[in-house]
Amino acid sequence: MKFVTFDNGSGEPRSGWLKDHVIIDMHAISGGRLPRDLLDFVRQQEHMADVVRIDQDLGHDVEELSAHEAVYALKDVILCAPIPKPPSVRDFYAFEAHVRTARQRRGLDVVPEWYRFPVFYFTNHQAIIGPGEQVRRPLACTSLDYELEVACVIGKEGKNISTSEAESYIFGYCIMNDWSARDIQREEVKVGLGPAKGKDFATSLGPYLVTVDELEQHRAGERYDLTMTARVNGVELSRGNFRDIHYTFGDMIARASADATLYPGDVIGSGTVGTGCILELGTEVHRWLEPGDVVELEVTGLGVLRNVIGESSVCGLSDRS
Repeated sequence: MKFVTFDNGSGEPRSGWLKDHVIIDMHAISGGRLPRDLLDFVRQQEHMADVVRIDQDLGHDVEELSAHEAVYALKDVILCAPIPKPPSVRDFYAFEAHVRTARQRRGLDVVPEWYRFPVFYFTNHQAIIGPGEQVRRPLACTSLDYELEVACVIGKEGKNISTSEAESYIFGYCIMNDWSARDIQREEVKVGLGPAKGKDFATSLGPYLVTVDELEQHRAGERYDLTMTARVNGVELSRGNFRDIHYTFGDMIARASADATLYPGDVIGSGTVGTGCILELGTEVHRWLEPGDVVELEVTGLGVLRNVIGESSVCGLSDRS
């Protein structure tokens, strides 16, 4: 299933699921049995059976669905980040091609430790934005970059989770854009700590959250065969595949949960796929992002996450384009 958080014009985000090109308000159509908030729903996964039952009752005919109250045409609502306020966001560094190329750009080799365990950083979980929102370039930034990633959302609490059982803790997957101010980041990492201000201004998630069962058709062993592309102003710049990831989400969850508790709604990013950012491609291929640029990330089975670069502003992180 594809779960969404949306605004139907009331100004109050609501949660539902996407069926063909309609949005079903899961709280309203259940008669109040299901939570209003998707994060609350993730925390209470026993409600999944109710969703399946309601989905089956509604049938698969779009015209039939449209006749129900609390069902909206996709074109008539605004999609928000599926988890607008996650408890935490960890972003890993799991694609070898990205690590190798990005470090070569700085004249560095891949450190041996990278092959010993997956590493991550915590980003700003209060700076999450959704599809269609503007990304404000930081005031001190002249080298704004996108990063093409996949994220998983944790569905149940756990600590010291083994790699073999980690998949049972995943509720679903979505596209993630880990926006980066490369000039700020470049100075920060020289100190040996971070990234911080080079990353904490915005992270995009969306356009919806896809449950694990929907991706089974793309499974390739412990990984998924998912084509990942990025376009700027309609021109494809990046192309990779999720199956090329070095560390699986099982590896990442095991690392993240070692001596620490993971909670429902926690977001874990994969890190950038090979070729998945301008830093890797080089400014000889494409300049850094500028106001007015349209960035689209597309992943098989996970949809298209689209954002527009806005002017720098001292007020607000982002707004709807």
